[in-house]
Parts: sequence; structure tokens; C-alpha cells
Amino acid sequence: MKKPFEQIVVDHGPTVLRVCRAVLGPVDAEDAWSETFLAALKAYPELDPEANVEAWLVTIGHRKAIDVKRAEARRAVPVEKVHLDEMPESSATRDQHDGWDGDLWDAMKRLPPKQRQTVAYHHLAGFPHKEVAEIVGGTESAARRAAADGIATLRRTYLSTSADNPETSR
Repeated sequence: MKKPFEQIVVDHGPTVLRVCRAVLGPVDAEDAWSETFLAALKAYPELDPEANVEAWLVTIGHRKAIDVKRAEARRAVPVEKVHLDEMPESSATRDQHDGWDGDLWDAMKRLPPKQRQTVAYHHLAGFPHKEVAEIVGGTESAARRAAADGIATLRRTYLSTSADNPETSR
């Protein structure tokens, strides 16, 4: 017997939001989260009762995050006549961290997309590498390697940045 959808949101909403934040950043994550659960609500009645609901939701969230990125790329940014070096940043790169450590988020967003996604899905959402590979595409060993490379890069960049900044090294 399937749980009521409201319980699904309560149980898995925080995981999906963490993954969306890791993939998109804190500014656009809530839009992707909302879109994820709207799509899931429509599809939930047809979902196999034996399905891994959390993995299903994260897969939907991954696709919605990609949709947000694509929409961002197509959106025109109105600007006054300015030099290129004075262009405003897109919403995905604005310095709004919504409670995230700014240096950590900066280090995460500099990772290549596959590394950022595998780190988010494995280390933040807790999915095994096999499921991460199914979500992002590729093999289990490729997902394992991308996650390990991402964590190694984060250790180098975030820890060195934190050591340089007394406010983040507490």
C-alpha cells in the first residue's frame, strides 16, 4: 500500500531540496523543488508500489534542475548600456547563499557538472553509486570516480579557502 502523497513530501522533501541546492545553488533550488513535487503529484498514482520513491523523486528533481538551467540560459537579462565587465550576474551565480557557507557553495559551483551532481546525490542525498549512475547517466564506477574527484577538489579548494578566511574556519 502506498503512503499518502503528503507523507511522501514530508519524508523526502528535505533530501530533494538538498540535491536541488547542490545542483542549482540556493537561489533556483526552491523552484526546481516545487516543480519536482508538482510533477510527482501527477505521476504518483501510477507509480509502482514497490518503487524506490526517494530515487524516483531525485530523478525527477534532477530533470527539473536541468530544465531550470536551460530556462536560465534562454532568459534575456535586461541591462543598461554597460561594458561587458559590468554585466550583472545571472540568478544562478548571485551571491545569495540562503544559509550555506559561501566558500563551500563557491567551491561546489566551480566543480564540473557531473562531479557536482554525483557529490550531491551520493554525499548529500545518500544514494549508492549505482543509483547515482542511473540518475546522471554512466556507469557505477564512473559515478564513484566523479564523486571521489569532486570531494578531492572540494577538500583542496574549500579547505584552503576556509584556512585563509578566519570567519569560515571556526
